[in-house]
Amino acid sequence: MLVSPEAYPQKVTEDGSYTFFSTEFGECYHSTSGAREEAEKKFILSSRLAAKADQSNNLKILDICYGLGYNTAAALAAIWRVRGDCRVELLALESDQMVPLAAIRENLLNSWSQPIPEYLSDFAHNHRLDLPNLTAKLLIGDARQTITKVIEAGFQAEAIFLDPFSPGKCPQLWTVEFLALVAKCLSPTGYLVTYSCAASVRRALQLAGLQIGATDSVGRRSPGTIASFLSLPPSLSAQEREHLQTKAAIPYRDPTLTDPAEVIIQRRRTEQALCDLEPTSHWKKRWQRAVSSIEISV
Repeated sequence: MLVSPEAYPQKVTEDGSYTFFSTEFGECYHSTSGAREEAEKKFILSSRLAAKADQSNNLKILDICYGLGYNTAAALAAIWRVRGDCRVELLALESDQMVPLAAIRENLLNSWSQPIPEYLSDFAHNHRLDLPNLTAKLLIGDARQTITKVIEAGFQAEAIFLDPFSPGKCPQLWTVEFLALVAKCLSPTGYLVTYSCAASVRRALQLAGLQIGATDSVGRRSPGTIASFLSLPPSLSAQEREHLQTKAAIPYRDPTLTDPAEVIIQRRRTEQALCDLEPTSHWKKRWQRAVSSIEISV
């Protein structure tokens, strides 16, 4: 299967690792502050996979928007560093089967130790693996539909990586309805992690029955989000909690799980215009004044 280099322009990020730029969404696949760093810290460290591997010899992972495969590669490395015999079961969702192939063609996974690049090369080409320490399936298509296969399989993940393009560019995968389906795939003791701290995303996760917390910022000022059925120690700050009481927290909705992005975005705008929640600009100004007063007093 031929992959055109022009279709997936490479971008070097600040940690020296590479990502692709999506001409469809107008965004890079990873943070430009560091693609590998984002995978290892924002997703793997936040999901506590190393600690889970220390306590279990079998872990299940759901990678939503598999892309170049960095999150999966980083997860396998972290798990097997702790417990080399840990068996990993992976389900990965991806809309564009050419992206993983392009990453393999450009040798972008070769910075990880073998056999991880070899395994994920086979995975990109064959969409499945059946090895003693790794079973995996790559489900190609709209994640709003392929997630139903995960649910039907009774798959309960200890870690879910939620890594679509940003809510403003790809609202389809940040809606109340989609995240409710994703929550069905999370084990009672598992963690869902995402780079997004958008109030709309956090509110949708709450509506799915999950507790939410903030993860450490990586390479930029904004933190990410962790969600679980468990209570989470890093509770949201007062500023973040108040953000969830503003118009920004109106979530994206997609009742039939088939609407295009522009319809989902317009539906949210209409709901925001009709609601009586505090305008987000007022919240922002209030907290800017609070920070300024603290700086003056110091």
